[in-house]
Amino acid sequence: MLWSDPENEPPEEMRDMQAMLRRAGIVLALAMVLAMFAVGLH
Repeated sequence: MLWSDPENEPPEEMRDMQAMLRRAGIVLALAMVLAMFAVGLH
């Protein structure tokens, strides 16, 4: 990495997509925990 290298900032869409995927992952993990809990109760 040289000082003269341009910043490799990802484009706006890419960052939005990553944020969305991260949120989806969190929701999925929570759903999984709830499902396990529900199965454990039966």
